[in-house]
Amino acid sequence: MRLSASAMPLDAPEPAGAPHASACQRYAAVRAATLRLAEPLSPEDCGAQSMTEASPAKWHLAHTAWFFETFILEAHEEDFAPFDPEFRVLFNSYYQGVGAQHPRAQRGLLTRPDLATVLTWRDDVDARMQRLLQREPLAPEVAGLLELGLQHEQQHQELLLTDIKHLLSCNPTWPAYQAPPAAPPPPPAAPLVRWRRFEGGLVHIGHDGIGFAFDNETPRHPVWLQPYELATRLVTNAEYLAFVMAGGYGEPAHWLAEGWDWRASQGIGHPLYWRQDGHGWCEFTLAGRQPLVPAQPVVHLSYYEADAYARWAGARLPTEAEWEAAATSATPCLSGHFADQGVLHPLPAPADVPEGQPAQLFGDVWEWTQSSYAPYPGFTPAAGAVGEYNGKFMVNQYVLRGGSCATPSGHVRASYRNFFPAGARWQFSGLRLARDVR
Repeated sequence: MRLSASAMPLDAPEPAGAPHASACQRYAAVRAATLRLAEPLSPEDCGAQSMTEASPAKWHLAHTAWFFETFILEAHEEDFAPFDPEFRVLFNSYYQGVGAQHPRAQRGLLTRPDLATVLTWRDDVDARMQRLLQREPLAPEVAGLLELGLQHEQQHQELLLTDIKHLLSCNPTWPAYQAPPAAPPPPPAAPLVRWRRFEGGLVHIGHDGIGFAFDNETPRHPVWLQPYELATRLVTNAEYLAFVMAGGYGEPAHWLAEGWDWRASQGIGHPLYWRQDGHGWCEFTLAGRQPLVPAQPVVHLSYYEADAYARWAGARLPTEAEWEAAATSATPCLSGHFADQGVLHPLPAPADVPEGQPAQLFGDVWEWTQSSYAPYPGFTPAAGAVGEYNGKFMVNQYVLRGGSCATPSGHVRASYRNFFPAGARWQFSGLRLARDVR
């Protein structure tokens, strides 16, 4: 596979929304980052689809080009002509307002266009977008759609990694996406679980209006919270393994009824990508098979598994309002372990966090909350077809917070709401415990 020379930035890419980067620079940086993620993949890797919920890497590369051609170039480019009219249907994800879509479960059957054609299309879209963006100052509508498109592409960067991880895990040889990082010193034992108390009361959650936000983060609104406590770090592999070894997957008292049926119907007895062999427990990572590191956060859990563990541990999952209030008051800085570090796997909690201060609120793993994904009071979807982006999915899903080791840095904030069905576990999802103040 090749990188597009026209999209390769001269300097390190700045995150979408960086205040000092021009529109052209930010566009080129984000687009080039997507190509770098696809660089280790073969054309065969890029075309395969491992399950309905995952998409081929080629589809991610094409769909993000589709977004800019459909929502920006079609409306604002002089003498617009699509690169290929058929692509409007093939690479539309779910925008009914735009037209028909190819079935999601059949994206892996799209052997045509081939990967080379998709990359040529990306080059074509990038050249046309750069010409459009050079007409500064940008019209407000174009600037808004550009920012939405860049944030949307960063989401697909994470999805590309999670989807290719699932695909490679289906190969019995467990091939690696990337070489393991240089061997670090053995990690220390995870710090003891401590609890940070929050007094609750009337808090405000939702985006504060400064900088970019998706529409589902609005409007900002008041929520009343009872006093609560949050664990100061994420649940680790060692702690979750204790649940497994104690028979937690075989005890219905820990499980929601639907979760128990889900577990039983699929014969699930441990997290996705865990295996036990002659050398002990190991897990599949984007660097291939690795021994299970006790101090690392447990990852690739469904909501059902996270909830069952919390019950077994005598705690519960936080609500999204509790999580956001804690993230806003306890950790105003959005520092954490994100994809830009290149590890692409959760890391142990840092040892230098002040006692009682929550760690790992951002990065490492998306944290399940017990909150159903629903609109905030007064929510209004964005106008036009882009309004379908979030509003239509506000049912039968749960909210996750904080970002992960596969999330681009600069992409998340305290108000960011991710969401997945309760049985989803191919994403980098884990948990932090919460409990009521007694």
